[in-house]
Amino acid sequence: MDILNEISQAMQKGRAKLVRELVPKAMEEGISAKQILEEGLLAGMNIVGDKFQNNEIFVPEVLIAARAMNAGTELLKPYLADADTRPMGKACLGTVKGDLHDIGKNLVRMMFEGKGIEVIDLGVDVSAETFVQTAIEQDCDIIACSALLTTTMPVMEEVVRRADQAGIRDRVKIMVGGAPVTEKFRASIGADVYTADAASAANAAAEILK
Repeated sequence: MDILNEISQAMQKGRAKLVRELVPKAMEEGISAKQILEEGLLAGMNIVGDKFQNNEIFVPEVLIAARAMNAGTELLKPYLADADTRPMGKACLGTVKGDLHDIGKNLVRMMFEGKGIEVIDLGVDVSAETFVQTAIEQDCDIIACSALLTTTMPVMEEVVRRADQAGIRDRVKIMVGGAPVTEKFRASIGADVYTADAASAANAAAEILK
């Protein structure tokens, strides 16, 4: 088995220690940091995303795989900066104001990063103003809002309204998700994309950024 495949397999199984051993080994073999990232780590994370979407694995396995991926990307970061590997695009994401749930948001962040998207994680309890301000200041392509409580869903509508007022709707797509959120709700508030799970969200974001 070639070493990139080994890295991908180790990452999928969440074996962070093994990933840390294999990444430098691959570099010693003359494989570029960009290739290790794309054909080893990101390829593995895409498989994890597909399995998660098909209910073959569950949240704990995804979190462990993501931890292993982070272990690998940390080692590659200094070399990627030199290689000028540009991210696919940039997204700011968070759970909306009044809502403190973060597992769904964290999964989306990992899946986004697995697609090569740079993520600014605003955390939980994020105001509409913060989403829009961050998108402007950080030049984001996507604002992704998560809500787990029906009572906090109106904040998503406020995000759309503020983005309109700020004049950024032509260049920033707004994605919404979370247990109580539906396609019908997305349409009613004028957001761009609704997805039912983290893997679909990452696929939709990648489509936007193409």
